[in-house]
Amino acid sequence: MFNQFFPDVVLSDLWRATYDTLYMTVISVILTFLIGTLLGLLLFLTSKGNLWENKVLYVIVAAFVNVFRSIPFIILIILLLPFTKVIVGTVLGADAALPALVIGAAPFYARMVEIALREIDKGVIEAAKSMGATTSSIIFKVLLPESMPALVSGITVTAIATVGFTAMAGFVGAGGLGDYAFLDGFQRDSVQVTFIATVVILIIVFIIQILGDSITKKIDKR
Repeated sequence: MFNQFFPDVVLSDLWRATYDTLYMTVISVILTFLIGTLLGLLLFLTSKGNLWENKVLYVIVAAFVNVFRSIPFIILIILLLPFTKVIVGTVLGADAALPALVIGAAPFYARMVEIALREIDKGVIEAAKSMGATTSSIIFKVLLPESMPALVSGITVTAIATVGFTAMAGFVGAGGLGDYAFLDGFQRDSVQVTFIATVVILIIVFIIQILGDSITKKIDKR
């Protein structure tokens, strides 16, 4: 039935492209969550009036975040090709896209983390400090739990953006649905392939949004 309506679409190629997109998205989102949370915590904790107030460190971390957050992703991929070659050993394939995906998404998410942490009532933090809580306790028992709904919402937005990044990565040989739509669709003048690749990307985005919204509602105690 499917082949009757879309004869240009080879299902094995579509599944492989979908797998590559999901692989790049899942791995990069996990790494982005970890690195972005760390950067966001550093931005928050080293800012004025907070636990690790340190103007120099804050400026350094903020500069890193602002620079890599501002570079268009397609340009970032090209700039990172030498770095990718050293880290991964190749500049082609799904693995080769991961460094650029993480470096492109983590700073974006770090700012969301910082914003989420700033929304926490300072009275809660002060109460924990007055009871003798250590910095690590404040981080893991106050800051992260209190901001978790916002963090999940933020990583949902970031994951959706990452799906878009994987599509762009396809233009430089990273594989995935972007590569499939470009090589098998655009270059071969097949509207069917481009359309199906777009539909699959939209389905992935909708699933991510639904999962993110569901998790946020479950953990939001307000």
